[in-house]
Parts: sequence; C-alpha cells; structure tokens
Amino acid sequence: MSKLQKILVRARRQVFSEMVGNNPSIFQGEGYDFIELREYMPGDDIRHIDWNITAKLRKPYIKIFREERELNVVVASMLNGSVYFGSKKFKQDVIAEVNALLSFSTIKNGDLLSSYIFSDKMESSLKPSKKLSQVHKSVDEILQFDALNHKADYKVLADTLFKRLKRKSVIIIVGDFFEVPDFKLLAKKHEVIAIIVRDKLEEHPPEMGFTSLVDPESGNVLEGDFNGQTIKDYAKKVLIHDRELYATFRKHQIRFTKIYTDENASVGLRRLFEGR
Repeated sequence: MSKLQKILVRARRQVFSEMVGNNPSIFQGEGYDFIELREYMPGDDIRHIDWNITAKLRKPYIKIFREERELNVVVASMLNGSVYFGSKKFKQDVIAEVNALLSFSTIKNGDLLSSYIFSDKMESSLKPSKKLSQVHKSVDEILQFDALNHKADYKVLADTLFKRLKRKSVIIIVGDFFEVPDFKLLAKKHEVIAIIVRDKLEEHPPEMGFTSLVDPESGNVLEGDFNGQTIKDYAKKVLIHDRELYATFRKHQIRFTKIYTDENASVGLRRLFEGR
C-alpha cells in the first residue's frame, strides 16, 4: 500500500469505528448561532461563559446558542520547510494524518469540508464538499506538496480565510507553529482551533558537537558547536516561545493541542475535542 492509502485506511477505520464512538461529532459544542446571555447554572458548558460580562456583573453568565443544521469545517495546513523533518515520521506526514482524521470526522457527521494549504501564500484550496473523495484529494495534496524552501506566513493564512469565509466556520489550523500567529480577528468571526505538530527532537535535540545544519526554509547552512550549553539555551528559547504561543491562543479563546510525530494522532484529537 502507498503512504496515502495507509493514512486513509487507518484514519477511516479510527473515525468510523474507534475514534468518535457513539458521539455524533468530535466538534461538539461548536458551530452555533448566538442568541442571548443568562446566568450560569450547574452543568452548563464552561466554554460558553462570557468572561467580559461575568467580570462586569460579578456573576457568571453564559452565552446561549442555537444549533445550526450543519457546520462548515475548514482544515488549513501550514506547509513550510520545517515540516520536512522528523525522527520517527516527517511532520508533513503527521499533518496529512491529522487532516485525514478531521476530514473523515467531518464527512461522517454530515458537515461541509473545505481544505486549504498555505506557506507564505495560499497554495491550494478545495471547495466545500460532503464527498469522501474530498478527503482523498486533500490528503494527497499535502503528501505531494514540496515544502522545502517554503516559509510560513500565518498572517497570509489569517487574512485570506477572514476574507474568503463569509459563513461562521470551524477553522482548524495544522502546523508546527514556530511563529506566534495573530488570529485575533479570525477568532472573533469564527471558531478557531490550532493543532501543533512537532517532533520531540526539535524541542530537545541531542548534543552533536561541531555540526553543519541546513535551514529547510531558506536552504542556508548553519555551522557551529552544538554542545550541552548550546542545546540547553536552544531548548529554553523553544519553551519561552511555546509559553507565549499558548498564552496568545488562550487570550483569543483558541483551543489547541500538540501532537508529536511518535504519537497516535487520534489520541491527541480525542483529548482536544472531548475536553480530556
């Protein structure tokens, strides 16, 4: 079996038999029209608390929603040069797996699926569809995309989706997020979810001594002594970056999770959507 076939078969099996179980949708609680505010009652979903009103009135208030008949689910993959890396699997392959799982879940629930690929521009887009062939096309495009020497521009992604998507949507952005994006406006208009795909080796690399490294985005060669102190300083910078990234997501009420290349992607998604 080809890589594409393996990803599709495994993802379809997990979605239609294992991943969502008896749940009608992994996107529970999303895709609703706002109606009114009322005081919080025990058992209400805390994700619907309006923190601004709660702070002003000093009592917890929640937003009441009316469920839409179908969701518009948009899966946007950021494929820059750094996804062409992995100690177990390439991050690009894991992004394809995540895309397959999310896409099959969307189709299973009878919702509309749109798919995008971005780098420093919009590389491709697939119109909204409920057909299973949409999943095949989107995953194949990710696997076939040559990410080397492409840079990530999350502003282009946010601006493009903000202009193109007229209807309130669930936007799931998948990438390694080594930049802190500004999704403030996008998150006000839509439900934005971030899936961070990383390899543990790029967060905690081993001591390598004097080594030459190639930047997969620019092709530039970096030479130096990657000793214990250098590695420790690098890992600290990644940690500081991720703390800022998480704080930004929380500030704009963007749910997120991190999936590593040596993990089961469906477990990470289940943890995110089921609130575990």
